[in-house]
Amino acid sequence: MKKNILPLKFLPVFLILFLISAITTGQTNYHEKQVNHFNQSWVSLISNMRFTKHWGLMADLQASKQGFFKDDSYYLVRVGAVNWINGKYPVAYGISQTWIAPKEGYNTWSNDFKTFQQWSSIHQEGIFSILHRIRVEQRWREVVVDDQKTGTKLFSVRLRYQAGFEAKIFESNKLPTISASNELITQFGKDVVYNAFDQNRFFIGLKQRISSALSFDIGYMNVFQQKTTGYQYDSTDLFRLFFFYMPDWRQTKRNYQ
Repeated sequence: MKKNILPLKFLPVFLILFLISAITTGQTNYHEKQVNHFNQSWVSLISNMRFTKHWGLMADLQASKQGFFKDDSYYLVRVGAVNWINGKYPVAYGISQTWIAPKEGYNTWSNDFKTFQQWSSIHQEGIFSILHRIRVEQRWREVVVDDQKTGTKLFSVRLRYQAGFEAKIFESNKLPTISASNELITQFGKDVVYNAFDQNRFFIGLKQRISSALSFDIGYMNVFQQKTTGYQYDSTDLFRLFFFYMPDWRQTKRNYQ
């Protein structure tokens, strides 16, 4: 009888992720490590709409708030074209725009514009659905000094790798699954000196199916981010609520009579 346990061949992937995270977050640039703690909430609508065997569209809307949906943190819009190679392996190309709220006592918002390329893979192993995702981002981050826009934009390249899984612990599709993921983000560029490690995102929660195309997950996320100094870090505990809209219209028949 086949055992419904997480295959051992996937364990090295998760171990490597956490090992790299531990090593990079330990870099302190010869200063005592300082960690600041925050609480935020994050809600998002993530969509991936498939029109044909090879083509589709992705579109995301995100909002992050300080505390439990209090003051603004940022808003994000992401759109892209998706090409399924051989009808199986999705590769995405697109852009995103982020509006970042000013700190308390300031008024000027800053912009963060990115282009990106993404590859992902999802496959089933017993009760587990395994996700691997690689995203490369080209980032232009606006510089604001003393509550004024300087007209300067800092360029960097970010490499992101996410590994995650869902565990179907109930037979019925009406009941939730357990969802967990970890994403490691690194960055490179002439202005990136002490913080090549950008951040690590860990999530655990429940995912609930609403219909064949719509679902949501809800749970806890920790974002551990290195600042530009190299020895200062932000550890943010988040309440996360993500909605997923994944319609597949390949089988839709149109009547032109």
